Amino acid sequence: MLPLSLIFGAVVGLSLGLTGGGGAIFAVPLLVYGLSVPTRDAIGISLAAVGTTSLVGFVHRWRLGQVEIRTGLLFAVAGMIGAPIGSWIAGLMPEVLLLSLFAGLMLVVAIRLWQQSSRSAHETANCPTSEHQDGPTCQRDRTGALILTSRCAVMLLIIGVLTGVLSGLFGVGGGFVIVPALILFSGMSIQRAVGTSLMVIALVSVSGVASQLWAGRAISPEITSLFVVGGVGGMFAGQQIGRRLSGPALQKVFSVAIVAVAVFVIGRTAF
Repeated sequence: MLPLSLIFGAVVGLSLGLTGGGGAIFAVPLLVYGLSVPTRDAIGISLAAVGTTSLVGFVHRWRLGQVEIRTGLLFAVAGMIGAPIGSWIAGLMPEVLLLSLFAGLMLVVAIRLWQQSSRSAHETANCPTSEHQDGPTCQRDRTGALILTSRCAVMLLIIGVLTGVLSGLFGVGGGFVIVPALILFSGMSIQRAVGTSLMVIALVSVSGVASQLWAGRAISPEITSLFVVGGVGGMFAGQQIGRRLSGPALQKVFSVAIVAVAVFVIGRTAF
C-alpha cells in the first residue's frame, strides 16, 4: 500500500502541475479502486492531499509571478458560497443522471478548450508579440494585467459561484472547470490560469477538510502524507513538462485528459 500511495499521489500531482486541475477527479478513483479506501474516507483524503499539494504548487507559481491573486480570491470566495448549493442539488438527483451530466459537462469544456487552443495558436502565429488576450467581459491592459471593473468583478463572482455549484454538484475539486473558466472569461493565459487554479483549489480544500472533520469522518494521516509526498514530486515534474509545451499545447493536453475521464465515467455509468 505504501508504494502505491506514493505512485498514485504522483499521478495526482502530475495532473495538478501540468494542467492545474483534475487532481481530485483522479484521486478518489485511485483511492477507492487502487487502495480499497471507503468512498467517504477517500473524499476526505483527496481533499487534504490535493489541497496541500495545490498549496505547494501555488506558492511556487506565485513566486514565478504566475498567479493572479485578486482573480483567485474572487473565485475562491464565490466557490465556497456555491459549493453547498451544488451539494444540496446533488442530493435531489438520481446518481445516473448526475454522472451523465458530469460527463456531458466535461465533454463540452474539452471541446471549447480545444477550439480556443486552435484559435490561440493561429493568433500567436500571426501576432507573435501579443502576450495577452481579452475575455468576453474582462479586459486587460498592455502589460496583460486584468482591469478589474465592477462589471468584470460581478461576472467573475457569478462564474465563481457557478463553478462552486458544479464542484459541489459533482463532488470534485473544480480545477477542470476553474482553468477553462479563467481562460475563456477573463482572458488569462494557460500558465497563469494553472497557478491561479491551484490557489483556488487550496483555499476551497481547507473548507472541505473542515467539513469532513466536523462531520466526524476520519482522514488517514499515513495515506494522506504519502499522497502529499508523491503529489509534490509529481506536481513539480508536471510543471517542468509544462514549461516545454506552449500554451495551446497545454490546453490540448488538458482537453484530452478531460475527455479520457469523461469516457471513464460514461463507461462506469453504462456498465
